[in-house]
Amino acid sequence: MAVDLQGLAKVLEASLDPTQNKQAELAILKEEKKPNFSLSLLHIVASDSYSGTARLASALYFKNHIKRNWTDEDGNHRLPQNEVIAIKQELIGLMISVPSNIQYQLGDAIGVIADSDFWERWDTLVDDLVSRLTPDNPRTNNGVLQVAHSIFKRWRPLYRSDPLFTEINHVLSKFGTPFLALFESTDRLIDQSQTDKVSLLQLFATLNLIVKLFYDLSVQDLPPVFEDNLPAVTTLLHKYFTYDNKLLETDDDSEAGPLEHVKAGIFEVLELWVKKYEDAFGGHVGRFIGSSWNLLTTVGPETKFDALVSKALQFLTAITSIAEHAQTFSEESTLNQVVERVILPNMTLRDSDMELFEDEPIEFIRRDLEGSDNDTRRRAATDFLQQLMTKFESLVSTVVLRYVDHYMTDYSMDPSANWKSKDTAIYLYSSIAAKGTITTSQGVTNTNDFANVIDFFQKRIANDLMSDAGAEPVLQVDAIKYLYIFRSQITATQWQDAFPLLVKHLGSSNYVVYTYAAIALERTMALTTSTKQPVINRTSVEGLSAQLLQHLFNLIEKETEPAKLQENEFLMRCIMRVLIVIREGVLPVVDTTIAHFQKIIQISCQNPSNPRFCYYLFEAVGALIRFAAPSQPDKLETGLYASFAGVLLSETQEFVPYVFQLFAALLEANPSGTLSEYYQSLIAPILNPELWTSKGNVPALVRLLSSIISRGASYIAQSNQIEAILGIFHHLVSTKTNEIYGMELLECIVANFPPSSLQNYYVNTLQTLLTRLQSSKTETFALRFVRFYHFVSARDDKELGADFFISIAEQVQSGVFVPLYLNIILPDTQKLLRPLDRKTAVISLTKTLTDSAAFAEKYKKGWAYTCEALLKLLENPPILAAADDTIAEQDPDDMSFGVGFTQLTTIKRPTRDQWPEITDVKKWVSDYLKAADRRQNGKITGFAGERLSPEAAPVFAAYMQ
Repeated sequence: MAVDLQGLAKVLEASLDPTQNKQAELAILKEEKKPNFSLSLLHIVASDSYSGTARLASALYFKNHIKRNWTDEDGNHRLPQNEVIAIKQELIGLMISVPSNIQYQLGDAIGVIADSDFWERWDTLVDDLVSRLTPDNPRTNNGVLQVAHSIFKRWRPLYRSDPLFTEINHVLSKFGTPFLALFESTDRLIDQSQTDKVSLLQLFATLNLIVKLFYDLSVQDLPPVFEDNLPAVTTLLHKYFTYDNKLLETDDDSEAGPLEHVKAGIFEVLELWVKKYEDAFGGHVGRFIGSSWNLLTTVGPETKFDALVSKALQFLTAITSIAEHAQTFSEESTLNQVVERVILPNMTLRDSDMELFEDEPIEFIRRDLEGSDNDTRRRAATDFLQQLMTKFESLVSTVVLRYVDHYMTDYSMDPSANWKSKDTAIYLYSSIAAKGTITTSQGVTNTNDFANVIDFFQKRIANDLMSDAGAEPVLQVDAIKYLYIFRSQITATQWQDAFPLLVKHLGSSNYVVYTYAAIALERTMALTTSTKQPVINRTSVEGLSAQLLQHLFNLIEKETEPAKLQENEFLMRCIMRVLIVIREGVLPVVDTTIAHFQKIIQISCQNPSNPRFCYYLFEAVGALIRFAAPSQPDKLETGLYASFAGVLLSETQEFVPYVFQLFAALLEANPSGTLSEYYQSLIAPILNPELWTSKGNVPALVRLLSSIISRGASYIAQSNQIEAILGIFHHLVSTKTNEIYGMELLECIVANFPPSSLQNYYVNTLQTLLTRLQSSKTETFALRFVRFYHFVSARDDKELGADFFISIAEQVQSGVFVPLYLNIILPDTQKLLRPLDRKTAVISLTKTLTDSAAFAEKYKKGWAYTCEALLKLLENPPILAAADDTIAEQDPDDMSFGVGFTQLTTIKRPTRDQWPEITDVKKWVSDYLKAADRRQNGKITGFAGERLSPEAAPVFAAYMQ
């Protein structure tokens, strides 16, 4: 049935409306199953007869459709071949003809296609692009360059490799010369269009893309075609570095214009070339330094210049890292000028910063925090100053401390009027006091020898932290932030005084003040000494915890709109940290804590808008379960069930993987060891195959199902649900993405169901595994298979063992075990890395030598190979780490937020040792071999004498003594 284009356009338009998007998405999913759906989307994008909104929605959906469906995990096209060919033929021409907002969406789609197909399966693309470039049509050129940038920007984060350079050389051989020619023709057109605003805007859009492509094409290595033409290229770049034209200025002080974008882009290219290709570019850099200085000392304070100023400062920072160029700044008079004319103007708070502080406080905080403000003037000025510090520490310190004193004196003359002077002084002092990288866990770990951070805090800053009323909010934030930055420099004793002051600031009416207090509290509670002891002990937090939690929950719940409630992830992170620190100390406030979580989950479910907030929310719930559920399982299960069920019923996909993990943690924490009706009722719904189609659900579902099986194997067997569970195993193990989860589930099944329950399924199960090994073996799957073999082989106490495995293998195919054992199991056993897997292998191999009839009688050479493999494993015997109860830090910036799976660390499942009684593996092997030898009247010793090589025999004999 053909796609109805008019109807599809309407539902696509509705999908952008929050009140209609759920129903619209369901309608689109139905259309998606029809043939040529992807081409129908492109027809809507291409046609002027549909509204701009419908065309944009269609482009958005096309991009996401391509992301989901272009290739499978093996790189094979999932779309029909006729669609693949048609898309490649139509997409470039279409992108050139559509408006820029649609171009960006199609560009992302082209990037996805290029990831898998360029260049071997799309080797005509570069020729196609080059053929469309023109010397005088900027609209067409912009479309071509946008496509090129979409593809070549993929190289930016990649590591160097031969295939990557083959691809780059393929591009440069065809694109390099026409690209430079386009740069020159665009320059000529700009010269001819000095008074034509419309033409200039189009041409500067071209120039902006050209500059981006200079970066893309140079990011891995400086192309020979650039190096050969560096004098001409740098002359043109410098021309637009210093170019000015009133027609390109914007009236809005907050909106950067095309000229600012181009200049900022040029700075990025120059910074890259200075850092990576100084030997080639060094001779051309001089004029850019002078022009940068001129720009920084003349540009205004308006926010539209912020990115440009930041990039200019980053360029100078790169220049200063080179000893030869750093000498430019080695004189005290020069440094005075640098601080006065460049550093201070860009560190001083502006009116626009204060507007942000008051009107968009969460945005102010995110920009101000270390690591998240790369494009702010303050951060860039700080980086430049710190780079100068690495070269001339004493001189820079002397100059800067003089300015710090000047600004503090100015403040003291009229504190109410001159508070900005103190803010500048604190920022300036912090910039030179901190050395090296500011770490997430410890803050500043090294300080400047010329700065005494504790003394400065006590004399100049502490008053703002202690004052109850009348203090300027920005200075209170400065005081809190100073503690936060230099937290590891402050002693545990000093923290005992400072910690309650931070708690007090949670009560501030100012958003930035109480949020910074939460940020500093959370990081301080996570702070440990060199011996891994907490700087703020549990007792200190526990005494304040009830009011602390209540206050934090109240701050979050002040907002009832979902987006506003989730806005401030820092408050939720602080709640999470309190619960981690006080552990079982949460028991007196369990009821109120559950009630708050219920409310927040219910509201957030309506529109999950901040992935970090949601992550910390569910980590906090995980901490509550971890520390409260073992003693109050019924209360936690009853209290949280409605919230969790609400997530599943509403199909809030972002939350579902979290909820499955939390359900599993609740079950694992319940000390009864049984499977309650509460969980029995969950089995049928979680066996629904549709749930397992979402990649993000799988790890959490496997954990939950495994937890249920380990407690309710007999109930599942009686309910005839084994087959459905094995069906899920077969589905998971068939794909590379989910193979490890399939094997995890299989181990759980084999460990918990008696062999009699699984008798009818073993042959089919092993056949599936052997087919995977033969048809699409991966290193990961082979190792998991070997681990599974040893798991079965070691469990002879559970009616399993090596002979059991051999009997099943022979039913699959006569004679298959020997090549499997010799070519996969034995060699890959040595590749097992996890101590627990190696321990299982040691037990498996030992029991094979002592208890397997097949190896004793049939596989005599195999017995010797097994013994040699065991001895090799024992050269480096597995030592299991002691149980560690600490909760590892997750950095949410490193996580893939969204619909995918994010593991909750507060309820991370501990690795389970099936043989905890075996602590010394070598001793256990020796004892087990000798006991078996006695039991079998010296048979093991006899086998060793007959079968082992002269090299292996004495090593084995040592274990028998």
